[in-house]
Amino acid sequence: MLSARIRIAARLLAVATLAALTAGCFQPMYAEHTDGTPGLREKLMGVELPPIAKPNASREARVGVEVRNALAFKLYGTATGMPPTHRLDIRFSSSRSSLIVDPNTGLPTSENYGIDAQYNLIDNATNKSVMTGTTFSRVSYDMPGSYQRFSRTRAVRDAEDRAANEIAENIATRLASFFTAGT
Repeated sequence: MLSARIRIAARLLAVATLAALTAGCFQPMYAEHTDGTPGLREKLMGVELPPIAKPNASREARVGVEVRNALAFKLYGTATGMPPTHRLDIRFSSSRSSLIVDPNTGLPTSENYGIDAQYNLIDNATNKSVMTGTTFSRVSYDMPGSYQRFSRTRAVRDAEDRAANEIAENIATRLASFFTAGT
């Protein structure tokens, strides 16, 4: 009985010792730096987001604005950006595909909306690319009855917004990783 208590105490002491040794290694990703170097939030606020080039008044132009706005909110929060240190160029293409077609009307009842995006982070000081990547998003949505065209239009728009938000989340996560780890 006594040796079991001693073993448990020794294990707890070993765990506490290891925890104390590694405690200095952990640093929260969005923490403020006390040594004067900019934190992740400041680095993300230095990313300039130029408008995404798409034909005016097209569905893709609206989706491009949605991606840019969602990404700006994820990078800057409610503030505006700081003086730009980097520029993020984004290109994307979108697709729609019918998943289920009603045999009586020949109209789709369920569709899939997708965005494939490529992004390039450019350092403003050197005008060289420091990071490139691709991401994608696929969302499905149901199409209501064949006579509800406004509901169909709204379902497509909601799917576009969800896909744009997912693209922005993926890019923001990758940028945070780049500015934290440098790779």
